[in-house]
Amino acid sequence: MNDQILNLLQTKGLIDDKVKRIAEDLVSRGKTLEQALVGGKYVSDVDFTKARAEVTGVAYKDLTDFTPDPQVMALIPKQILDNFDILPIRLDGETLEIVLRDPQDYRAVESLEFLTSEKGWKLKVLTSPASQIKRASKGLKGLSTEVETALEQAKGKYEKNKEEEGELSGNIEEIIKGAPVSRIVSVIMRHAVEAGASDIHIEPMENESRIRYRIDGVLRTSLSLPVYVHPALISRVKVMANLKIDETRIPQDGRITQSINGKKIDFRISTLPVVDHEKVVMRILDTTAGAPTLQNLGFRKEYIDIMMLEIKKPHGMFLITGPTGSGKSTTLFAALSTLNADGVNISTLEDPVEYFIAGVNQSQIKPEIGYTFATGLRALLRQDPNVIMVGEIRDGETAELAIHASLTGHLIFSTLHTNDVYGLVPRMIDMGVQPFLLAATLNLGVAQRLARKICENCKEVQEIAPEVVNQLAEEFKKVPAKYIHAPIDPAKPLVFYHGKGCAKCNNTGYAGRTAAAELFQFTTQAQKMIEEGFSPSKFKEEFERQQMMTLRQDMILKAVEGMTTVEEVLRLSQEAAEAE
Repeated sequence: MNDQILNLLQTKGLIDDKVKRIAEDLVSRGKTLEQALVGGKYVSDVDFTKARAEVTGVAYKDLTDFTPDPQVMALIPKQILDNFDILPIRLDGETLEIVLRDPQDYRAVESLEFLTSEKGWKLKVLTSPASQIKRASKGLKGLSTEVETALEQAKGKYEKNKEEEGELSGNIEEIIKGAPVSRIVSVIMRHAVEAGASDIHIEPMENESRIRYRIDGVLRTSLSLPVYVHPALISRVKVMANLKIDETRIPQDGRITQSINGKKIDFRISTLPVVDHEKVVMRILDTTAGAPTLQNLGFRKEYIDIMMLEIKKPHGMFLITGPTGSGKSTTLFAALSTLNADGVNISTLEDPVEYFIAGVNQSQIKPEIGYTFATGLRALLRQDPNVIMVGEIRDGETAELAIHASLTGHLIFSTLHTNDVYGLVPRMIDMGVQPFLLAATLNLGVAQRLARKICENCKEVQEIAPEVVNQLAEEFKKVPAKYIHAPIDPAKPLVFYHGKGCAKCNNTGYAGRTAAAELFQFTTQAQKMIEEGFSPSKFKEEFERQQMMTLRQDMILKAVEGMTTVEEVLRLSQEAAEAE
């Protein structure tokens, strides 16, 4: 094999007879051919690896611009990663692609073949230079592994007993300059971004500092640190966010901007005094990511058609309702993006600005200096806007301004907090808006939730208790026929799915989220009902006349379609069911 590699390198003009003899001599003394040629700087590791790949018949993989997926890395046990020069590339169906520095490293190949056979996968081996594998692998160790080293360094410096806690809090300057703590915070933030988390919680418990990530809407404990390091972590975050590190009695808000894996990430910081300590929550916003489309969010084609019809009207109000974290702002921006054109002036008032869209005038409110949604809306009306997005209608003043803006020829997008679309009108009336004004301005109401999607890598049929299936089947019968498409057959028994859990989804069975919604068009009939006085029963009749689905029905249909689970239907549709 060595002779073949040497001959190939010589044929390509990469080495001459002299280098060939030197390499053969070094190999006879116990060096590997790679050590002799690459270590002696006679050929580059790229040229050597390409030659070896050609001789061994193993495909060469260029990792220069490759960014590993942490979830794919997690498929291989840490011990195997540590023992061999291995880099998992991807899991393509049932085939696991692995990059090896030396495809003739039979111990590595045997270990991988044993692992993949246990999992029922096929193994595809590629090869890359050691330098590229090292660069790609750098920084992709597990969260706890990366923190362990820094924590060990921090232990002696920050570990204090109860009597010394006062000294620790008084020595803040020394704490925040500690490299180990700085490294821990940096690792926590980076891993949260890589895991697709929306929030980071750093909270003190009795004997530990708990780090939790909110992923797909659910909080998961990712790390537990000794409680003695908690004040140092909080102080480090405060310094990064330009907050007062010596003020621990009142809540504070700040912002950190970091570049992580080539993306500009905003962390919105909120501190809260709790018993004996402080808690920090960090909201993660990827400012480089544009707003997704309505299709990407998971809305049905029938829903999208209605939404597109309504947002193209010259004036009126497009309102979205739902609890915090239900994706209301994301849906608004997906809708706004469809209107974004050179001939349209779009202005927004947000708290905070979550998506940056070229061509849209985006403004962040600052209540602490009197710049609220109401004052901002007044200012925007003097900016010659066609379309205005108000992050949230929180009070009567903002509601009244939004109504009058829509009456004077503006298209208004905004959000409210109600359980369902039935609650939109009563909520606005509670804020002091006259019913006849509502009737003249409302175009469309949308209530939505975000349901976790089943991981496609470990999806399988789920056995559900017969009484639950019967209950869901009865409700499924009420779904209008226009929403049911092949291969779903309403005449056949319902089949439901779940994810059994795998390394790709962190054994949760879920990966990503999809929007479930109910829509209500404020037709001429609906406007008349508002003017005559709000009647829930009449609104329900109009809702059914429009052939709309309730939130719960949309979730059940998504479960039947195999997008989400029955557990998600029961978890998220409880409020909607009670409202009915």
